[in-house]
Amino acid sequence: MLAPEDDARLAELLASIERQSESFLGYPCTRDFDYSPLFPFLYYPLNNVGDPYVETTFRLNTHEIEREVLSYFQRFTHAPVADTWGYMTNGGTEGNMYGIYLARELLPEGVVYYSEDTHYSVAKILRVLHARNIMIKSLDNGEIDYLDLKETMRVHRDVPPIIFANIGTTMKGAVDDVQRIRNIIKELAIPSCYIHADAALSGMILPFVDDPQPFDFASGIDSISISGHKMIGSPVPCGVVIARKANVERIARSIEYVGTLDTTLSGSRNAITPLFMWYALHAQGEQGFRAIIKRCLEVADYAIEAFAQDGIKAWRNKNSITVVFPRPHAEILKRWQLAVHQDVAHLIAMPHVEQRHIQALLTDIRKFSGGHAAI
Repeated sequence: MLAPEDDARLAELLASIERQSESFLGYPCTRDFDYSPLFPFLYYPLNNVGDPYVETTFRLNTHEIEREVLSYFQRFTHAPVADTWGYMTNGGTEGNMYGIYLARELLPEGVVYYSEDTHYSVAKILRVLHARNIMIKSLDNGEIDYLDLKETMRVHRDVPPIIFANIGTTMKGAVDDVQRIRNIIKELAIPSCYIHADAALSGMILPFVDDPQPFDFASGIDSISISGHKMIGSPVPCGVVIARKANVERIARSIEYVGTLDTTLSGSRNAITPLFMWYALHAQGEQGFRAIIKRCLEVADYAIEAFAQDGIKAWRNKNSITVVFPRPHAEILKRWQLAVHQDVAHLIAMPHVEQRHIQALLTDIRKFSGGHAAI
């Protein structure tokens, strides 16, 4: 039993979180989920230690559920089932680290190429892995600068390229053209390469739109990381990584202690998040997610039109729910939890974002701009 003051503290924290969730526009996490039917699983010390495809002596796990979740993502990304493998991670950073780790083991002399619009965690991953790397310029819309990439790889033609492709950049939702990158590598006659795709948010958008940009295994990638707590939604950060099985087998080690293969980055792994993902994927179905994405894109377009009516130039990339606009007053950033970089900010039309949120944001922008919203 908690002391009354401890109960009061938790109640106060919950009330604060509930208030803050009403003005949560700048980050790619949906609050639109309900996993209460799964609460009984919280009474058990579940742990998905080890390879999800190999039986382990630790039986309090959800490996079977995890494998079903992975099969969904293999289908979403056109990953050949017989030739790919995956596991559920604790988020996009782990998935990205895993992809670069596999690439470094396959091509130990390789150089990682990534754009200046790449998520901040990737620079940290490269330091941790001691991976050689070169940052490439970005285009104005956030895509990698293909000309700069080509000329840089031309200079280093004797070194295998490891491409870190953004499938939806952090600030602008830009998608690097994987097929164009493949063509550049072919044009330069580079025999060996590796392409990892960071599809944290867009990996659950592009499979459900009518005209997706090339981003998956059918386009020639070698691994992909997708977040689960973003578009699907989860109270706990999580994600999946899918990779070519032949590359994973290079790093696999047999561990007698748990009676399974060590093929993942972390040892003990969350066994509850596979249940969350399984529940959401079964409850919504592919048609459900298609409807959700359609609604999110409509809200993003509504925001662009509403901003334009108030003299603010806002825009989004193709198939992106990230709406970019000029950086507003600091109080607006704080009140609406908006992400910024240099002179731009963005809002992300996640499933919980409605037209009323856009109008409330514009009302506040007017208030801090002398009665008119133009920034």
